[in-house]
Amino acid sequence: MNISNRNEIELKNKNVIVIGLGKSGCGAAKLAHYLKANVFVSDQKNGIELEKNLSMMRSIGVDGEIEGHSEKIYDADLWVISPGVPQNAPIIVKAKERNIPIVGEIEFSSWFTSAPILAITGSNGKTTTAHALTEMCKTKETHGVLAGNVGIPFSEKVLEDLKASDPKRIFILEISSFQMEFILHFKPFISLFLNITPDHLDRYETMEEYESAKLQMIQNQSSDDMIVFNADDPCFENRFDEYPSTIIPFSLYKKENVIFSVNQSKIYTQENDKLIYLNEIALPGKHNLSNLLAAATVAHFMHIPNKHIEKIMATFTGVPHRLEPVVTLQGVDYVNDSKATNIDSVKVALDSFNKSIILILGGQYKGGNFKKLLPHANNIKAVLAYGQAHQTIETALGDAVRLYIFDNLKDAVSKSQSLASPGDIVLLSPGCASFDQFDNFEHRGDLFKQWVSQLEEQK
Repeated sequence: MNISNRNEIELKNKNVIVIGLGKSGCGAAKLAHYLKANVFVSDQKNGIELEKNLSMMRSIGVDGEIEGHSEKIYDADLWVISPGVPQNAPIIVKAKERNIPIVGEIEFSSWFTSAPILAITGSNGKTTTAHALTEMCKTKETHGVLAGNVGIPFSEKVLEDLKASDPKRIFILEISSFQMEFILHFKPFISLFLNITPDHLDRYETMEEYESAKLQMIQNQSSDDMIVFNADDPCFENRFDEYPSTIIPFSLYKKENVIFSVNQSKIYTQENDKLIYLNEIALPGKHNLSNLLAAATVAHFMHIPNKHIEKIMATFTGVPHRLEPVVTLQGVDYVNDSKATNIDSVKVALDSFNKSIILILGGQYKGGNFKKLLPHANNIKAVLAYGQAHQTIETALGDAVRLYIFDNLKDAVSKSQSLASPGDIVLLSPGCASFDQFDNFEHRGDLFKQWVSQLEEQK
């Protein structure tokens, strides 16, 4: 199957194999099925959720398999890969040897829409920024639609648009490095880069390899497109000079060439007019101010009125699992930051509070150095380490803070109650992936909230 020209791709009667039966795999399979391809789905894992997904696929006429890949997957005109499958996986190597075209779900979905795409990437802040930008793009003239690495497959939203076209639709995509590994034609109108810090070093051998995956997002951009980047991150200095796109910075500190500037009391426009006073912004934290500036800068170039941008800044309170207040029990604040899956995001969380913190760390180690948390040691009353990463955490922090080891998160939550005093914060900010004990970070955060609520019942 020739996929070299996006405008000439025809799926009818083609054998499309979807590898991975999670959300993005199911979305891609449904889209391919709607476009009259012969679709087969395959996942090497098993479990109740996959069994449900396979049953649902079969109910719409798509066959598949779980608990392993059969030879049937190589009878293919095209493979669509879920983001959890690395480029060096044996089945990928074998498919390449057989000259089977391979793309990711984001790439595949982009072939079948002409709506503008605003793509957001970065190590931290993507989800908050994507949600804020989506709200900014909900006006009479524009219909912002959120998808991507937020638990909403792009393919699902493209299929919705094919069934009921909306000329006002704008896709706002949160993009992870994994989703950029099989890019061919994907071409956002605006690409937004928030930051790059060490992450996913369990998948990438070097930081350079990780950064390279992120930059795949802009490989097809032209002079008609834009790159918006965080000028406060030294990683991006001169990084985009070779690209033909229009390059626009945003910054908390710099005034040159930015659309919105910040002083001690307000955000103001290029015309030196007030956009909003800082004390009117609903979402606390310097890192969130940076995220909102990023979203506002992109919204500006989508011709969103400043009045509407101001309104969203004043009312947007964030998203679940990102420094989410859970409850205050006996003067102790419990905070769910389950989305903090790398060490730099834990640093951001610690920077957000001036109180004594009982910090719950742990899960599936992704690389990085927990010693980066040592400058916060004076504010950390205790570290409760759990899961696969507990030994790594103990080695890095055990000599500097009180540290307790647990097999699982539930036991750590139980212990936190006896350690905390009125005025303290119990903060779940794991700095690790969730997959050693949970389905995903949302599952981890939801159970944390459930276990905290049980503490309330035990008072």
